[in-house]
Amino acid sequence: MTLNSVTVGGMPVSRAPLSRLAVDRAISELRRARPVVIGPAAGKALLVISAEGVSDNGLLLLTEISGSKPALMITGKRAEILNLSEAQGNAVSLSPSTSINSQWIRKVTDPLNGQHLTLQKGDFNSQIQPQFDGRSAAILLNKHARLLPAAVVAEINIPDNDDIHLWALRHDILIVDAGDIFQYLNTTAHSLKLVSQARVPIEGAVDTFVKAFRPMDGGLEHLAIIIGQPDPSKPLLIRVHSECFTGDLLGSLRCDCGDQLKGAIHEISKNGSGILLYLAQEGRGIGLVNKLRAYELQDQGFDTIDANEQLGFDADERIYLPAARMLELMGFNRVRLLTNNPLKVAALSACGVDVVERVPHHFPANKHNETYLKTKVARSGHLI
Repeated sequence: MTLNSVTVGGMPVSRAPLSRLAVDRAISELRRARPVVIGPAAGKALLVISAEGVSDNGLLLLTEISGSKPALMITGKRAEILNLSEAQGNAVSLSPSTSINSQWIRKVTDPLNGQHLTLQKGDFNSQIQPQFDGRSAAILLNKHARLLPAAVVAEINIPDNDDIHLWALRHDILIVDAGDIFQYLNTTAHSLKLVSQARVPIEGAVDTFVKAFRPMDGGLEHLAIIIGQPDPSKPLLIRVHSECFTGDLLGSLRCDCGDQLKGAIHEISKNGSGILLYLAQEGRGIGLVNKLRAYELQDQGFDTIDANEQLGFDADERIYLPAARMLELMGFNRVRLLTNNPLKVAALSACGVDVVERVPHHFPANKHNETYLKTKVARSGHLI
């Protein structure tokens, strides 16, 4: 099997380990509410801090050391929610006529803090940004950090004869290349390696073996739950299951994830063999904290898709390169996929996996998840 990928910026393979390390460090800095420098994909380098962690002191620091006025970056989805722009997926920068403060930023970026926010277009300048520039990379870096998808950015104005790397070193600020941020999920998935394996008898499938795959950056592990003795020469029955702390572990009734997990184990066991790929992609890729925020918005009347978009995310932020890479490492390519989601079939196929059959995967609704399941059918194209 050839594992397909998306190439951004033509980054050479030899640079991949360095790029992962740079992005990992930048993620850590953002989560600590510290600024990072994003090297120029085009134009000037940017000083960036997460919108979620910004303070008024942080804004003052950004202004002083960058030599320019900060702007707020939000996703096109969030801009559309605020009736600011038809961005068609691109990032949008907001530059108020007056100086911005942390309270205003939180109201703009977090619907739970700004339910009654009214923005007047004359109070600021909004501009749609190119898809692969440094400002868009700033938002993507916050997504990688599992923070709200928004950033405060300021162009770094330093003398022409100065060096941005030396400038960052003098200010004790990490620097990361915009192209590395865009490539991060790609390079991380391609770097997955088998790191541990053991026999783990489970209820309903005692002949089970679990393999753990970890990216070279030491990030979160993805698991392959192998039931029985799958034959690589035949189409493999698989379920690609994104982790769900609330549904899988707590038995939450808000979703059908727990039912899907147990049901997949039952179906694979009944089939005689197969693999459940358990991916570390909580909340359709937005992370547990943001999923809980989305739940709070659902309690206010938004459906599952609208809640994600209110926060500035797409309806589904998951990628399936890790699943394809795990199958590649285990020697499987032709699969029968347990799913009701045609987009998952298409996504795996785009990664080089030969999906020979979609196997339906249905479970009864309850009063807590009935609307959620109907939304998946009506708006996400799930089949019943």
